[in-house]
Amino acid sequence: MFNNQNILEYFNQLPTLLKIVWIGSVVLFILILFFLFYLYYLRTYLRSKELISKNLFTQYENDLITYLYLGENTSQINSEQQTIIDKMKVSIQNTFKRTILISVLSKLKSDISGEMALAINQLFIKTGLLNYALKKLESKKWNQIALGIKELTQFEITNVYNEISKFQNYPKQEVRNQVQLYYVSLFHFKGLEFLDNLKTPISEWNQIQLLEILQKFDDQEITDISPWLKSENDSVVLFALKLAKIYNQFQVIEILLQLLNHKNKEIRVSAIEILGYFQVKETKEIVKSNFLDRSSEEKITFFKILQDIVTADDEAFIIENTLNPNFQIRFLAFQLLKKNHIEKLHELKQNATEFDNSRIFNFLEVV
Repeated sequence: MFNNQNILEYFNQLPTLLKIVWIGSVVLFILILFFLFYLYYLRTYLRSKELISKNLFTQYENDLITYLYLGENTSQINSEQQTIIDKMKVSIQNTFKRTILISVLSKLKSDISGEMALAINQLFIKTGLLNYALKKLESKKWNQIALGIKELTQFEITNVYNEISKFQNYPKQEVRNQVQLYYVSLFHFKGLEFLDNLKTPISEWNQIQLLEILQKFDDQEITDISPWLKSENDSVVLFALKLAKIYNQFQVIEILLQLLNHKNKEIRVSAIEILGYFQVKETKEIVKSNFLDRSSEEKITFFKILQDIVTADDEAFIIENTLNPNFQIRFLAFQLLKKNHIEKLHELKQNATEFDNSRIFNFLEVV
């Protein structure tokens, strides 16, 4: 007690600044101790949770594999299987356990196919997981809605089409992406009908995913893409252009020719590329008619496709563009001359004065 009084008297005699420093040091020391204990607790908690997760994952995986191999067919459930279902119904009442069970089902679903995959889809319904997925659609959080749609897609729940359609033009793109994947994954080409009234853009990444899914179903008959090529939604037009190329939709060539003058540059470039892929010669006259007014991307794309549809009538146009200020266009023009008018190329080389053109001749190995 005497020592404490001495310390207190000593502290009171200190200047104000030193008092503040001492108080600050003590507070900082206490905070450091607190955070050290908290980090220790957090680390212990996370390790414990990770261990529980691994044990539950292994347990659920064993139960599910047992369930799958106990059943002789997917239409009847025996008593042992029912016991596993009842056990899972109890587990999924806990959010943590429910999340792990869904991850196990997802893993198994991606590893198997055929009747066993159908059995997992049925198990998703019988355990009550379907109800939890549907409840997520009622959430005010966009990530929960997206997760719910993803689960309904993965376990092939086709009878909730109308409920999913409500989110077709949802403000958050992640939700719209999941809706589009739901349509195409479960209804294939017919699922593309959502493009008819789509007001929001389709992300480039989702377009790639949708095309990958569609290409798994080569036996499906593609629907008429003409309305989508005429859509006011530019992303729908761009997606339809990809479909036209992949599925060789020659019947839409007239519409593609009209798109050469579309207001969107990206659409014009894509139309030029696809018409070149189809080797449509009418493309040349349309593009050449206002070539100077077109963007650099369009000009470069046009010269690339010209290599497959070039004729003798194009010689003057090609020679004219050997003086184009754009180096890439100039190079492509010289490349066309080498392929189709080598004599004219030699003549131009003899009269060449520009350093850039000399580089082009050397690259093309013109002698």
